[in-house]
Amino acid sequence: MSVRLVLGSTSRYRAELLRRIWSTFEQRAPGTDETPLPGETPDGRALRLAIAKAVSAADGLHDALVIGSDQVAERDGHMLDKPGNAERAFEQLSASSGKVVRFHTAMCLLDTRNGEQHTHLDHTRVQFRHLTDAEIQRYIEREQPLDCAGSFKCEGLGITLFERIENEDPTALIGLPLIALARLLRQAGARLP
Repeated sequence: MSVRLVLGSTSRYRAELLRRIWSTFEQRAPGTDETPLPGETPDGRALRLAIAKAVSAADGLHDALVIGSDQVAERDGHMLDKPGNAERAFEQLSASSGKVVRFHTAMCLLDTRNGEQHTHLDHTRVQFRHLTDAEIQRYIEREQPLDCAGSFKCEGLGITLFERIENEDPTALIGLPLIALARLLRQAGARLP
């Protein structure tokens, strides 16, 4: 079955992941308001935004499978957003030193042919090693993780910041859980090996 696949994200990280299992797809900017809601849990926020991104990116489509995904990082019960600048990245990484950061990665596959939504939520636990200020500064200068929740890129040099990662799907930490996505695509009739 030939399937039109749309990624409701402009993230280059998610696009690179999706190319591992699907070579041709469209990317659409979802234009979703990501403001947290009062009392919202990290996994609840991730799931709400993944669904909203899929719905937004699906606007006007009637023949596509649309993927929405979102990730929320949490340390000590507080949500961590993308730092945006080197100073904020330094603060986030300093505060994460020696601690556990949890990542909640949600995904929604919306089938515009029948309106069905299928969701998945992955939980990843990252144990940071104890980091020195010099290590953090060198990392930020080399990797520039300013557009990543938690201020690191595990697919790059960020892996050196950890003692261990615990999860079911290593791609979820990068932003798109491919094991679950492959399962959902097969259920929607897509042919994958």
